[in-house]
Amino acid sequence: MTRDKRTLAVHAGTRRSQFSEMSEAIYMTQGFAYASAEAAEARFEQAGADEFIYARYGNPTVRMFEERIAALEGAEDGFATASGMAAVHGSLAAMTKAGDHVVAARALFGSCLYVLEDVLARFGVQVTLVDGLDMQAWAEAITPQTRLVFFESISNPTLEVIDIARVSALAHAVGAYVVVDNVFSTPVYSKAIELGVDVVIYSATKHIDGQGRGLGGVILGTKDVIRGIIEPFMKHTGGAMSPFNAWMMVKSLETLELRVGAQVETANALAEALLQRKELDRVIYPGLKSHPQFALTEAQMGAGGTVMALDVGSKDRAFRFMNALEIILISNNLGDSKSIITHPATTTHQRLPQAQKDLLGITPGLLRLSVGLESARDLKADLMAALDAAGREV
Repeated sequence: MTRDKRTLAVHAGTRRSQFSEMSEAIYMTQGFAYASAEAAEARFEQAGADEFIYARYGNPTVRMFEERIAALEGAEDGFATASGMAAVHGSLAAMTKAGDHVVAARALFGSCLYVLEDVLARFGVQVTLVDGLDMQAWAEAITPQTRLVFFESISNPTLEVIDIARVSALAHAVGAYVVVDNVFSTPVYSKAIELGVDVVIYSATKHIDGQGRGLGGVILGTKDVIRGIIEPFMKHTGGAMSPFNAWMMVKSLETLELRVGAQVETANALAEALLQRKELDRVIYPGLKSHPQFALTEAQMGAGGTVMALDVGSKDRAFRFMNALEIILISNNLGDSKSIITHPATTTHQRLPQAQKDLLGITPGLLRLSVGLESARDLKADLMAALDAAGREV
């Protein structure tokens, strides 16, 4: 019987000790003992599904998280990592070698661009960046030498929505892998694998934990990719998730759909209300009919997500707006239960050259708003009051 995502989020991958505990146990161990020398030899030759060697390779609590999130995503397997960027770097580095070609969307988080343009390039991987919305650009850049394509399903911070099925078809036509950073789509609304993606990456720090407590990431895909390509690289380079963080993520998955669903409902209401404010140059939210990829968003997700972008026109006005907020916090995170405002040009994307910021639409007045679990009424009042304050001369 096929289980609903909400059921899988509570039960998938559960392992119980001899005590039959209700809440999943935390196995805070880095090593494991063997009954005999022969048993140790056998485990190193081929460990079974519930046999572990060292926490850098795997741990019972970490394995619960991997299996549960894989079930939610519709993936065969997963490898949990120390952070979202450990997942990005680990997957891209594990799947490429010197001489390979990677095609990526140019609208990416700054750290992702660093991995592509600096780290991979340093080791002889050729990287081509394209306009992710331009299918002709993808078609021209992807060649028989292309090893993989990489993009954010919804870009950070300007919220461009990439056509997953069309890009995947172009990549698969030349035998290339499709690797997607799926953070903004969230596991709740993701259809990435059924649309053709080979590897899905999440920063579990974001919506999965969603409560500002710990770092984590996960790489999801087929068993052949995860255990044959990703695991050997990750276990030897040390990017594993800690058992305690894995336990936090397991427990957070139980409420993921409820939390994200409520955040999306509030985000929709706020985006509609903000559209009425003439002081804003832009309100960018994939769930708005005014968004250029609204129809694609509906087909790929069925919801607009928890994040929107606002353009108030200038850096000075953006700072006045942020400083006037009383509920919404200034931070550089997203996907949290607390609403967060970010000024990308001076924080998350600060190191990008100005020409690249201009190309990506990261203007001095652009703000990224991650909607939390507070009352929609209170958040609306906070935003409107801050807009009023930002509009006054100081």
